[in-house]
Amino acid sequence: MPKFYFDVRDGSRFIPDEEGSNLADLAAAEREAAVAAAEIGRERLPQGELRTIVVEVRNHHGQRVLTATAALTVERVVPEPGPQLSD
Repeated sequence: MPKFYFDVRDGSRFIPDEEGSNLADLAAAEREAAVAAAEIGRERLPQGELRTIVVEVRNHHGQRVLTATAALTVERVVPEPGPQLSD
């Protein structure tokens, strides 16, 4: 089974995966990266200024083979709508 490493970019922080995970193939690593990005994003993105979580996947040679990104975009309506007038 190939080994994959899941490094996380959390804003300006870089958290390398030193242990890695043995997975069946690249498709399994892609699913794992997507789940990890979504879970981290669900916890961290709504709490502050951070708007993007990136999980970079490396193979056993240390080569990046894919990237999964979870992002949060908030758009406010400006000016804020007022109360609706009834007829």
